[in-house]
Amino acid sequence: MVILGIDPGSRITGYGIISKQGNRLIHIDNGAIFTQSAKDFPQRLDKIYRGLSDIIAEFRPQAIAVENVFLAKNAQSALKLGQARGAAIVAAVSVGLPVFEYTALQVKQAVVGTGRAEKTQVQQMIKALLNLPEVAQEDASDALAVAVCHAHSANLKAVLGSMFNVQR
Repeated sequence: MVILGIDPGSRITGYGIISKQGNRLIHIDNGAIFTQSAKDFPQRLDKIYRGLSDIIAEFRPQAIAVENVFLAKNAQSALKLGQARGAAIVAAVSVGLPVFEYTALQVKQAVVGTGRAEKTQVQQMIKALLNLPEVAQEDASDALAVAVCHAHSANLKAVLGSMFNVQR
């Protein structure tokens, strides 16, 4: 299964693509979409949408995992972040892909083992888990962490589903 993880942001949207093959997680690609803060905000949202649409078309993921962000510096930042998340989600659902959302706490728990992990701990663990030659750019690393969280969560759901699926 190919998973696209997204760390949405109105200035920088990180993306990370992994493949889950059995119990192995394989890094495929990662990066960030940078928008120019001088541009009109709708143009920035369009750049996020088009950038993610191109990535989806190129790598053909089977699932999209998006960080569900609850904290923002102020109300205006929260609104912009929500709109960036919306652009990312629309890029996925417009081509029929399922979208899964995870909180930062869930991502940190899945990657590091504690929801109180520092950002640098998450970055180092992603580097180790995916055998990266170097720590990925901050937003891309966060997006890879969201993808890893989904890979672990999907695996857990499958195991629990088979344990509680009673055949009649």
